[in-house]
Amino acid sequence: MDPATDRTLIVMPTYKERDSLALTVGSLRAVIPAVDILIVDDNSPDGTGDIADGLAADSDKVHVLHRRAKNGLGAAYIAGFGWGIDHGYDVMVEMDADGSHRAEDLPALLAGIRSGADLVIGSRWVPGGSILNWPRHRAWLSKAGNSYVRTVLGIGLRDATAGFRAYRSAAIDKLNMQTIASQGYCFQVDMAWRARKAGLDIREVPITFVEREHGASKMNSAIVIEALWRTTLWGVMYRAQQLRKLLGSKTL
Repeated sequence: MDPATDRTLIVMPTYKERDSLALTVGSLRAVIPAVDILIVDDNSPDGTGDIADGLAADSDKVHVLHRRAKNGLGAAYIAGFGWGIDHGYDVMVEMDADGSHRAEDLPALLAGIRSGADLVIGSRWVPGGSILNWPRHRAWLSKAGNSYVRTVLGIGLRDATAGFRAYRSAAIDKLNMQTIASQGYCFQVDMAWRARKAGLDIREVPITFVEREHGASKMNSAIVIEALWRTTLWGVMYRAQQLRKLLGSKTL
């Protein structure tokens, strides 16, 4: 992969983001006009898909993938990554459409990829990272959730739930995405966990996360519960696997 000629695709899932989508795409086009953008719309009932089509009509750097129904964040990203791989992109970036991920933080993620990382996570919880306009309980929930992930999986990441990240496409090929069932923000933990088990180079860079100004957050109790039980299950299975290896080595 040649950093000078890498083709980069921003994969941006949408569902009812009509008030923020054009602003987010516009900020990306202003900061890094060379990147391509794929809007993955889950048949938004508010006309987001039509806005996406209009943006694509105005620029050959914007593309749209229409899906029939809202099947979760994980499924949207898997579809977007598949599209990107099929179209020959070297780097793929996860980014929200609601304005919470700032375009001006993207160069730091791409610099990490250029320096040799397989996965670069835009982190709110490493030194230099920050959050603007979040209520205290949301910040506490994020910190507690990430602490739980570190403890249960031993993953060593400060922000495994973060949704602003860049991957080498070759690294995505190693993560066996066809077996992923995680939806919601658990998908982010799942991908980071798979990357860690695959021995990939994972790095975190600080970003400023900004609470959305338009629309409603997709976070709900079902998303939190899914993340808790899947993370716990992965941790139990991993420790059982390690124990079997240890006992087997002692037997030998």
